[in-house]
Amino acid sequence: MGSAASSGFDTDTLRRGIEGHTPETLLSLYADDAEIRLVNRNATPSHPMVLHGRDEISKMLSDVYSRDMTHKLEECVVQGDRAAYSESCQYPDGLRVLSESMITLRDGKISEQIMVEAWDE
Repeated sequence: MGSAASSGFDTDTLRRGIEGHTPETLLSLYADDAEIRLVNRNATPSHPMVLHGRDEISKMLSDVYSRDMTHKLEECVVQGDRAAYSESCQYPDGLRVLSESMITLRDGKISEQIMVEAWDE
């Protein structure tokens, strides 16, 4: 996968942050005014959870990556000012979560992210 030089988006940092459970590393990839729209079992497409700015994003990343679970970056594609990636997660009891993200980049940083999660239930 390697770093994406054309967009300036560092996919190696993305992998290290996700698989290393380091929210600080992941946060370094976001612009100060970034926005995440999250759709999952608790936040429907009509009423997504919306996080504004690095402070709100930092709290969410700290929560997710402090949990006792594995995280793996499955795939990442970067083209121009867009990127998409898949992340698979598993809790110790076997419950799995799959997350798909579509991101918009500005100056090599994530400015917008739409994240859709699917959970075993």
